[in-house]
Amino acid sequence: MTPTELVLAFHERARRRDPAALELIAPDFVQHAAGPQGRTGFQQTMETLDHDLDRPTTEIHRVIAQDDLVVVQLTMHGRHVASTMPLLQGSEPAGQVIAWEFIHIWRVEQGLIAEHWACRDDVGLLAQVGSWPRP
Repeated sequence: MTPTELVLAFHERARRRDPAALELIAPDFVQHAAGPQGRTGFQQTMETLDHDLDRPTTEIHRVIAQDDLVVVQLTMHGRHVASTMPLLQGSEPAGQVIAWEFIHIWRVEQGLIAEHWACRDDVGLLAQVGSWPRP
């Protein structure tokens, strides 16, 4: 599988909430974007997003690849129902529908996703849930 095929397979499995998505993440996965490390840490991050944003969906806009790096621009769509992730702590969940913009960079090594970086529109998300500007 090419790096692009691997990353797209991961996104598709994650979209379906298929536990096999985690098999595509290296056990020693490095999360540069924030959050817990390793495959288990990434699973915790996914579970928190599911919990706080009511099983969000993703809409992929672009995929760009070079060598072992795959860049995915996407929008996550969900509904703010809880605030357990650090970014949303202090935000009162009122069920607002959200659209959260991301650019993910995935590095593939030996057939697994080994590293991740992200650029997120956190200010846009906070504005949508009524928490920007923060008090």
